[in-house]
Order: sequence, then structure tokens, then C-alpha cells
Amino acid sequence: MAKVKFEKFSKVSREKIFDIVTNYESLQTLIPEFFPSMRIISSRPNNTLVEQHLKLAQKEFVVMAKHVIERPYRHEVYFVGGDLKGSKIIEKFEQLEDKVRIEVNLDLKPKISHKFSNFFNKNQIENEFPIILDKLIKVAEI
Repeated sequence: MAKVKFEKFSKVSREKIFDIVTNYESLQTLIPEFFPSMRIISSRPNNTLVEQHLKLAQKEFVVMAKHVIERPYRHEVYFVGGDLKGSKIIEKFEQLEDKVRIEVNLDLKPKISHKFSNFFNKNQIENEFPIILDKLIKVAEI
């Protein structure tokens, strides 16, 4: 299990960075090294069910993820099936005077086969998840 909390900042509007982060269909194009495959199964105004492949710590996880949004304040990801079932990611977007603060809380619970792998450890997760957000912030700031 890996519980990680971190924050990042962006110069663009909260709405713009939120739209980039929650545009699931574009993630495999923007950062294919982390999201080699994304397929939307079902979509409603504030809920989207996505079948996705997520690469972390040199492992590929196949998951079914329920994305719940409260635009443009909050993005929650609940892993409802697959290799990370029971895990969640909560992202909060706070507009400050001249920037946006993005707080990310990860609670990852890999299946036993991944849990005992030498490649899956908290340090790698702590390093890789901020990279994902850094890359999406760069896209938003272009």
C-alpha cells in the first residue's frame, strides 16, 4: 500500500488545468509513457467510467476507474476493478491570487502480485505521480 500526498502549482486558470487533467481521452496522447491505453466505457456529466492502463514504478496496471468531478474544484478517481481495485486518487484545485494550487492524495492498494514486486515501492510512486502532473501542467501552460 502507498499513501502519498503532494501539491503542485500552475500559472494558468483553475478551469484550464482542471480541463486538461480531466480530459481522459487525451491522456494517452499527452503522456503515453504513463497512460498507454484509455477507453471510456460510460460517461455522464459528473461521472466517467474508464478502462485504462497505468504505468507506474516500471509496472503496467490494468484498471477500471470511476472518475467523479466537481468542476473545477475536485477530481476523484476510484479504482473499481483490476490491479488497483480499492485504491483512490483525490485531486483538489484551489485558485489562489496568482496561481492554482493542486493538492493530490493517493491511496494505492496494488494486488498482491504487484505489492511484493521489487519495482512497486512508495519512493517510486512519490517520484512518478508528481511527474505526471508536471507534464499536464506544462501542456496547460503552453
